[in-house]
Amino acid sequence: MVDTTKNTQIYETWGRNVAKPVNPNVAGKVITKAKRPLLVVASELLKDEKLVEKAIAIAKKGIPVAATGHSITALMDKGIDAKYINIHSLATFLGDARWSGLDGKGSYDTIVFLGHKKYYLNQVLAGLKNFTDLKTLCIERHYMQNSSLSFGNLKADVHFEALDELIDNL
Repeated sequence: MVDTTKNTQIYETWGRNVAKPVNPNVAGKVITKAKRPLLVVASELLKDEKLVEKAIAIAKKGIPVAATGHSITALMDKGIDAKYINIHSLATFLGDARWSGLDGKGSYDTIVFLGHKKYYLNQVLAGLKNFTDLKTLCIERHYMQNSSLSFGNLKADVHFEALDELIDNL
């Protein structure tokens, strides 16, 4: 089992609540138990083909995908029904409990993030943390203190091992 709860050093934070460190097997169970999870991917995904493969494997487990930035280009020809949306627009919509989701089937309860720039995503997460009741799960390589649950700061090879373990637990 990969221990992703180590090294959660915080350099800067907003508010009193910080993310609870989570191991991949628990993260997988959180996603599995969610009524309406949503995987949100971003353009950092494109920096490594292995990361794209992990995102595709997660999506193929039946999790809807929102592609932000130009990450949609990595998913278009892979059989993934990803919907393109701007991350700020998505955060605004997620804050509206009456929003019917990207697929029209209702609002989401658990938002999973992968492939984002830390400084950019933490701002979005700060808004979601302070103004919604959503559970946010960051399976990024870096600890995201404004999410509900997050992996710690990981080396690239450990991050891929953690993602494999998470996928096995979905």
